[in-house]
Amino acid sequence: MRNALRRWIAASVLLATSLAACDGDGGTDPRPLTAPSGLNGAVGSQQVTLTWQAVDDADGYTVQRAPGAGGEFAQVATTQQATWTDTGLTANTSYRYRVFATRGTETGPTSELAITTSNLPVVLVGADITANRTFFRDSVYRLTNFIHVGNGAKLTIQSGTRVEGDQGSALFILRGATIEAIGTAAQPIVFTSAREVGARQPGDWGGVIIVGNGQINRTGNIILEGTGTNNTTNDTIFYSGGSAAGDDGTSGRLSYVRIEFAGFGPAPNQELNSLTLAAVGSGTTVDHVQTLAGLDDSFEWFGGKVDARYLVSYESGDDHFDASEGFRGRVQFMIAYQDTVLPPRAFAGNLSSDPQGIENDGCDAGTGTCTFTSTPATTPMFANFTVVGTGPGVVPSGGGIGMLLRRGVGGYYVNGIIARWPNAAMSIRDQATWDRVAAGNLVIRNLLLAENAKSFTTASGQFPAEADSAATKTAWSVQTVAGTTGSLFTTFPTRPAAPTLATMDWTPGSGSAAATGGTGAFTGALSTIGGTFVTGTDYRGAAAPGGDKWWQGWTSYARR
Repeated sequence: MRNALRRWIAASVLLATSLAACDGDGGTDPRPLTAPSGLNGAVGSQQVTLTWQAVDDADGYTVQRAPGAGGEFAQVATTQQATWTDTGLTANTSYRYRVFATRGTETGPTSELAITTSNLPVVLVGADITANRTFFRDSVYRLTNFIHVGNGAKLTIQSGTRVEGDQGSALFILRGATIEAIGTAAQPIVFTSAREVGARQPGDWGGVIIVGNGQINRTGNIILEGTGTNNTTNDTIFYSGGSAAGDDGTSGRLSYVRIEFAGFGPAPNQELNSLTLAAVGSGTTVDHVQTLAGLDDSFEWFGGKVDARYLVSYESGDDHFDASEGFRGRVQFMIAYQDTVLPPRAFAGNLSSDPQGIENDGCDAGTGTCTFTSTPATTPMFANFTVVGTGPGVVPSGGGIGMLLRRGVGGYYVNGIIARWPNAAMSIRDQATWDRVAAGNLVIRNLLLAENAKSFTTASGQFPAEADSAATKTAWSVQTVAGTTGSLFTTFPTRPAAPTLATMDWTPGSGSAAATGGTGAFTGALSTIGGTFVTGTDYRGAAAPGGDKWWQGWTSYARR
């Protein structure tokens, strides 16, 4: 009897253990369904394409739609894919969507999205442009992959036109082709993400890339960064082999243009820039161009001699202004503002480990295609720049420098403001760079520094302590002022509130040190280099006291 009781107890324990295992974490029951994350809609005038992240262990998905803010939801589709396109909608109309995962008879929690269809038709652009074409303001144009304007074609974009990019898309203007994108302050041309406002992120699409026939200082067949990857639509593009005549050539005009949420990388560490100007000639016109929330550099010049003025960069994933490989153009009136680091789109690329305000190089000798003294030297003129960083604790420790000059770079950097950089205002690296200072073809004059960790980095190799730079700063007319960065300007964002256009007025405020201290009229080498394109000013920074607020009316600020 006792043995029988023991056997009965053992069997009962075994059964209970087996039942518990079936119900517990170690059992075979699938995990509960979760709500689809990342629900987003690409909007047209009569259709919406929904996308979301796949749910583990789901068999499919149910899509429901409701009209307006208070309408009843009704099922419109079931699908096994993490995407669905709703067609036959009404233009300029609000809809709500709910999506939930299914598994047999089981349903998961819902994700919801409210959207409004466009009041303009959407034209899909999926093929290269090899003949003259115009984008009209009465339509929205959506790039669906890497689009190359080639074969000598001209792409004309009317003022007020919106061009959207899907992830994995970009616009390339190749050698011999031109772009005429001429907006106005009231009707800027906007290149932006195809995703809904509030769901946009850096890296949503690639950006605008212009390739000219100017000279660079690297030898061999040099492939443009971000091209020639495994993507079958991503052709290998070369920008070497230009000529002195090409330095004067034209690739068209960009005027009153915004480029938002760009920087997609088609391969690891191959992120595209918001605006790339590769070997572009001085016959090209670039003015009133803004980049916003790009994943890589905002403006990057590789060689060439194109001039530019009135440039704005807000919230860059890497450097705001980056010039190298023999760039010899002149740029006046530049604004860079960094308040935060925005997270990029998944699988679009990586944030930089060393983001700076200005980062100019002679040439990266590590490529094996140049040296620090290769010609033509990188000798741009940057005048009247306002470059504002994040302050401490935001960007990686390898970055946070207002102006980094290295690898044998030269040039002329005058009448600027460098403020709130957590590492240092400036870093001048490599003996070849200092040799250019001694030779008089690296000139830094009449700068205003405010609220930086120090004036120069220790890596400069010349100023181990702040006091050691005093004589150089005096010789270069570099002034450091006490007080906050905000005291320099008419209005300035106050943390923790997010910046708005209303809180960013870069005009010198009453009594601001920026209102004075400039070079005045250029003389000598500055006059020769500046010519009629860049003129000296009595003030420092991108805005004249009491003058034109040239950035207002056509720029934007958003984090999503």
